[in-house]
Amino acid sequence: MLDPEVTVALNLFGRRFTPVDVDHRHVVAGDIAQSIASSDGKPLTLMVARDGTLVVMPATSARLSDGRYRLGFVLAGEGLPFPQAAGESLSLTWRVTREIGTSLGRLVTGSGRKDISSPVGIVQGSSDAAKQGTESFLFVLGLISLSIALLNLLPLLPLDGGHIVFAVAEGVRGRAVRREIYERVSVVGIGIVLLLFVIGLTNDIGRLS
Repeated sequence: MLDPEVTVALNLFGRRFTPVDVDHRHVVAGDIAQSIASSDGKPLTLMVARDGTLVVMPATSARLSDGRYRLGFVLAGEGLPFPQAAGESLSLTWRVTREIGTSLGRLVTGSGRKDISSPVGIVQGSSDAAKQGTESFLFVLGLISLSIALLNLLPLLPLDGGHIVFAVAEGVRGRAVRREIYERVSVVGIGIVLLLFVIGLTNDIGRLS
């Protein structure tokens, strides 16, 4: 999904444009990719706003790339001031955290099973992002790191979240939890983690096939 505020650069002409029409149809930023992809390779006429002036570009055929028709567009954005960039990063982190938490909550009812992925899916997603560019790869890498961090905070042994829960419990009780309890809870936690891994691996195999 393209951000409506993003500027689009057309490599072919080496200038920055804001697309207005694609093949004589008015488009917004979020519709550009779909409009080009649905052209089936036929020549497209683009009308763009260049420095406040409407310019009609020569008809150009979209080329098939990775199973999708593309026309040489790349995203180009303007940098944000540091305070605003920091605020946006925190806001994005919170939204992603909330979505991950919601997905974990749906696992209880079974509806969130399709959202789970294994290392196979992680490698595939990282590889696809790397092909799209450094920024996409770093974004996906950050998303994966955040997901693993949140998973590690689940109150299950042997995850860190489980150790935190037991440390708090021991502090409240004033004495250590018996080793037998640690071992039994750890068996349950390991079983749940393995179950999640199997579900994720099954999902990834299904996607690949």
